[in-house]
Amino acid sequence: MHEKEAKTILSPQNGMNIYRGCTHGCIYCDARSTCYQMNHAFEDIEVKVNAPVLLEQALRKKRRRCMIGTGAMSDPYMHLEKDLKLTRRCLELIDEYSFGLSILTKSDMILRDLDILKRIHRKTKCVVQMTLTTYDEELCKKLEPNVCTTKQRFEVLKIMKEEGIPTIVWMSPILPFINDTRENIQGILDYCVDASVYGIMQFGIGLTLRDGDRQYYYQQLDRHFPGLKEQYCKTYGDAYHIPSPNQDELMRLVRNTCKKYGMVCNANALFAYAQEFEDKQAGIQMSLFDI
Repeated sequence: MHEKEAKTILSPQNGMNIYRGCTHGCIYCDARSTCYQMNHAFEDIEVKVNAPVLLEQALRKKRRRCMIGTGAMSDPYMHLEKDLKLTRRCLELIDEYSFGLSILTKSDMILRDLDILKRIHRKTKCVVQMTLTTYDEELCKKLEPNVCTTKQRFEVLKIMKEEGIPTIVWMSPILPFINDTRENIQGILDYCVDASVYGIMQFGIGLTLRDGDRQYYYQQLDRHFPGLKEQYCKTYGDAYHIPSPNQDELMRLVRNTCKKYGMVCNANALFAYAQEFEDKQAGIQMSLFDI
């Protein structure tokens, strides 16, 4: 890791990334793409050590409270967070200033901060979003090797359900010829139903590959699935969008299950929900676009 004194912490859309890079080792990670212009090794995590100071300054200046998002680019619960506790300190500030929170992670380390999440949700709204891609635990360990498995994330979702905290599952990406099977998707859907998730974020059955991301992904295919890289090259060439041949069938399964159990599966509706601020004491709802 290396430290950086950042100049700002919140994006114009009120997104926050305390870390840059990742140590979870997911073989498909889009954040490796060269378009993001990362000038350091991906596993050499850039730490915005002054993030809490910048966040407090930003929250004090806000004319209206809103939802603060984190986890869109870098997981807020990568390994070094256990000792640095920068995410926890930022969550404390969000709670202290009575802002809402939308947080996305693959890690069950989020349970460490359950006390803060509960406090935020009592006053405003806390939305916990978790990525589930692979029902098979052994396959999950290959695709997402350095973070907790899907079953452990499912346990997190169940705990959030018990605490009344709404959850959204990102069922993305799904990798052609690897986990794009009915059995895999059904297993994830069963978890979502059991955990009573608010919705499932889906962008089709497949993944995207860009320069930087593609090279790493293909290296990992050679390591774990010999011969599969050649099938990708033959089927997709250098395409950015890599849809599964099973996309139509599997998307029907997702939509039908969501309809049956009342889960939202429209991405725009889910983004809007995660961005809509609620003041439970005043009974007011505000979109982040109102600030």
